[in-house]
Amino acid sequence: MKLPHRRQFLHLAAGAAALPAASRIARAQTYPTRPVRLIVGWPPGGPADLFARLIGQPLSERLGQPIIIENRPGAASNMATEAVVRAPPDGYTLLMISSVNAYNATLYDKLNFDFVRDIAPVASIYRGPGVLVCSIEVASGSNMTCTCPASKSVIAGAAPR
Repeated sequence: MKLPHRRQFLHLAAGAAALPAASRIARAQTYPTRPVRLIVGWPPGGPADLFARLIGQPLSERLGQPIIIENRPGAASNMATEAVVRAPPDGYTLLMISSVNAYNATLYDKLNFDFVRDIAPVASIYRGPGVLVCSIEVASGSNMTCTCPASKSVIAGAAPR
């Protein structure tokens, strides 16, 4: 039997010594290993809070960690959204959003975040109808058209008459 050269032996020995350390580094981490915060941008008792609490318990049971519902009302949920954007991107801070968050992206010029760039969707929890209404004084005719006084834009729709 031919013995390996000294250089080959040293390479094999170094590789064998580094193997246990490399396996610890490459091992996948389990998620979650600590409680997960679910931030709601509305006060307790509202529809968004209700949905967060309805999914919180089953999600906690499935993940094996507590889901902490944290209400951060204010600025049409922009404060809650900014808190999530500023949180470490580790998956332990989630945000309960609604269509209002999409409206905010177009209504507010100086937000400290870009909703489309900074927030990634994880799951769709519920879907609800969206209804646009206006005062009867700005509506005209049986096929309703609303004229937005601020921008003079005309929005067409159908009247329930």
